[in-house]
Amino acid sequence: MRECYSGTCPACSGEIQIVHHRLEIPHFPDLLLVAIACDACGYRHTDTIILGEGDPVRWTVRVEGADDLAIRVVRSTMGTIEIPEFGLKIEPGTACEGFVTNIEGILARFEQAVATILANPESDDEQAAALRMQETIGAAREGAVPFTVIIEDPSGNSMLVSEKAEKMLLDQGET
Repeated sequence: MRECYSGTCPACSGEIQIVHHRLEIPHFPDLLLVAIACDACGYRHTDTIILGEGDPVRWTVRVEGADDLAIRVVRSTMGTIEIPEFGLKIEPGTACEGFVTNIEGILARFEQAVATILANPESDDEQAAALRMQETIGAAREGAVPFTVIIEDPSGNSMLVSEKAEKMLLDQGET
């Protein structure tokens, strides 16, 4: 179900359009996608809100080839995404947004973070490490390097949508 509203831009106080789109995914809580756009100043904001809360959860999937890069990833504002083999982690923060993507999209987010480091490295060692990570992520995006994706979420609202993914409920203190 899609609904549109008018509102006031938080950046310039101009008129904005707010679009809510509710998604129903079988066997999972409903999602609310929110998009805000201001034609006057270009302000944009998107968010994915999972409607409901579950038990703390850890999802794990082994990515073994290019086909696995299409596995759907739903991350709530409280979810942490980790690729332990690469030492990479996305943790929630104060301005954290939820999102829906796939594993290839997660790799692209890590690539953007590495590119930011490469734009202004603090040392030669940092630059060398970032270049190695860039190569590793590139190989992973081609399906040439197997790796594991782990999502932990104390709200239970993040998930990996695949028959290959394993779900484990966590004790309140484990996440």
